[in-house]
Amino acid sequence: MNVSEVMIQYLAAAGIRHVFGYPGDPSVEFMEAARRNGLEFVLGRREGTAGLMAQAYGTLTGRPGVCLSTLGPGSSNLVNAVANAWLDRVPMLAISGQIEGKREPFFTHQVLDHNRIFSPVSKWTTVVRPDAVATQMRKALRIAMAERPGSVHLTTAADVVGAPASDDRIALAPTAEHRSVQVFATSGVDADPVKQLRNARRPVVLAGISALRAGATAALVRFAETIGCPVVVSPMAKGVMPEDHALYAGTLDMACNQHVWKFLKGADLLLCAGFDAVELIKPWSLAVPTLHIDSTPNTDQIYPAQIELVGPIPGILDALADACGALGRWSEAEIAAHRSGLREAYYAGRVAGKLNPTDVIDVVRAALPRDTVAATDVGSHKLLVGQGWTTHAPRTLLMTNGLSSMGYSLPAAIAAKIVHPRLPVVSFIGDGGFAMVQGELGLAAALKIDPVVIVFCDGSLNRIELKQRKRNYPSWGTLIEPVDLAQLAPAMGCDGVMVDNAAALQDALSRRAPGRPLVIGAAIDPAQYAAQF
Repeated sequence: MNVSEVMIQYLAAAGIRHVFGYPGDPSVEFMEAARRNGLEFVLGRREGTAGLMAQAYGTLTGRPGVCLSTLGPGSSNLVNAVANAWLDRVPMLAISGQIEGKREPFFTHQVLDHNRIFSPVSKWTTVVRPDAVATQMRKALRIAMAERPGSVHLTTAADVVGAPASDDRIALAPTAEHRSVQVFATSGVDADPVKQLRNARRPVVLAGISALRAGATAALVRFAETIGCPVVVSPMAKGVMPEDHALYAGTLDMACNQHVWKFLKGADLLLCAGFDAVELIKPWSLAVPTLHIDSTPNTDQIYPAQIELVGPIPGILDALADACGALGRWSEAEIAAHRSGLREAYYAGRVAGKLNPTDVIDVVRAALPRDTVAATDVGSHKLLVGQGWTTHAPRTLLMTNGLSSMGYSLPAAIAAKIVHPRLPVVSFIGDGGFAMVQGELGLAAALKIDPVVIVFCDGSLNRIELKQRKRNYPSWGTLIEPVDLAQLAPAMGCDGVMVDNAAALQDALSRRAPGRPLVIGAAIDPAQYAAQF
């Protein structure tokens, strides 16, 4: 086999069936190896959006998403997506071509040092060699998937991708976790979490993305029901606790954040179950005794915890439930009252007779099936979607909340339709984020997939505009010219409509055409954003 064939066979062995990218001269051999081995290549309209598709693929499947770029500007365009996957804790293999090795030491045209560029924003970078390619691929996959998962960058020189591989053994490293729990405790502290739980009268679970990756939903629900305690989730972990469950208590650091933080401050024991502080938008302000439960130690120290239980999260939660037994700490009425207050706060600032952001979310949620996969972009609408979109299962709400890169939602929705072709998919995106990635509508049309794209049209970069207003500054450099999406969408092979009221939005959703993307420009009144944030 040549180097490319070894790389592709490793991807196939790992269960990866798609590569997202924008190829160049150094990619030809890799592309041909992918074609011969039955992998699908998804040609994004630029490297950055292809990388975001790969990230969403990794989020949805738990396997590394793979993205491909050429050298020079192709590789630098990929940096943002690699960084996004790194901080969002999503496994990714990013592969960039490079000039021939014999010219790289002295040639300058389109030559960038990939290791220096990608090292700060990935878990590992390497230059692929014919005499080490199998070992490098094995290591790359293992590092990308190891806790905490993230991106790995591989450089493939033009004179290497087609070269015979002397290291060509296809053998994946083990990834299944079988280990006992480690307990860490501050000196002098009684390291008995069961005693802590039995003594607590108002325990609350804060569940995060590590719990979602660990498949901890069943254990989390069982633990909450056994102890009788509510569960707050981090934004990217939405669905790890079904949100129609009576013990679900909201999403942290989205809309109504003061209401949720106040609820957490009322706890007398906080169990951070797979909570990754990379998602925190507001500073940690709790003085509540905290128990850290995760696959990794609490090395960030963004929140203090005197006891750490490190190991498989589902097993730890099950063991604690078994050891404690039924405690019945919170009544359903207490949690229902909190949820009622959360709902009231969520609708604050609505303007009668206008299309409010929450109206858009409510209408879409009511119109689409329970198993819909939703993707949300970055901006004011994300904070409302993050709190208000009812999520019933893990990996059905796609969001970037580590690096939080604008333009994520549409590429993520395309990847979701590729991974789950039979499920309905909706993308929520602001007009600013949409302007960054609208070219990908052509790809969606070419693939004959049918995501619904909801564009919140308010004509501004609202998050920044609100900060300008707070300082009594004018809206300067934050206004966006309106675009008639009813005209733009058909030019790109999609259906398009503009709406300015809930009835029109409902009607547009009822006329979705199979195999054809639908773009809905929702002309909203942004006043509700000011009331929320």
